[in-house]
Amino acid sequence: PTRLLVVLGSGGHTAEMMAMLGKLDKARFLRSWSHRTYVVSEGDGLSAERAREFEEALLDFDGKEIEVGSYDIQLVPRARKIHQSLLTTPFSSLRCLGACHSILRSPFSSPDIESSTAPQHQATFFPNLILTNGPGTGVIVILAALLLRYCDLGDLDRTSRIRTVYVESWARVKRLSLSGKLLLRVVDRFLVQWETLLNQTAGRGEYLGVLI
Repeated sequence: PTRLLVVLGSGGHTAEMMAMLGKLDKARFLRSWSHRTYVVSEGDGLSAERAREFEEALLDFDGKEIEVGSYDIQLVPRARKIHQSLLTTPFSSLRCLGACHSILRSPFSSPDIESSTAPQHQATFFPNLILTNGPGTGVIVILAALLLRYCDLGDLDRTSRIRTVYVESWARVKRLSLSGKLLLRVVDRFLVQWETLLNQTAGRGEYLGVLI
């Protein structure tokens, strides 16, 4: 079994992420990822609904010799609320970090998983891939993954297999976002959607065209 973790953010971040996922070949997507986890900030019901709609569309492949697999939607506290004081932000960020750590280590075979159509996998393992495109929560999720990867002595849980991909927002043409600047040197792959942005990535960026 393989597990994909997608970070959704309110507004444009979720719209771009779902547009990217929607352009993928559904059959190949389902063969690649037997379970999908969507991470959503508390209070962002729209992003959760968009994830459900995407998964419902995947059900069209049910009975066509392709296992749809399963998915779940996980809520995490916001790292920083709108107009929140900078003095209290470190505490809320740590709370979010703890929640993200728990999600990365959580099994996906719990009975409350939504829309599970494949046999339940009993194994508990980390995501094979984390995909994010800029929301602050994505920075926290990847930080949690890095802490697991580098603090797991002996790598008994195979945390080294966690891979991270960051896609810079389509709206970023000449300058990286704050999330992009923070994650540029720590993610496994850093994708930009404008070739003019490559000169801001210190040779680590990849241009694959417009992805949304």
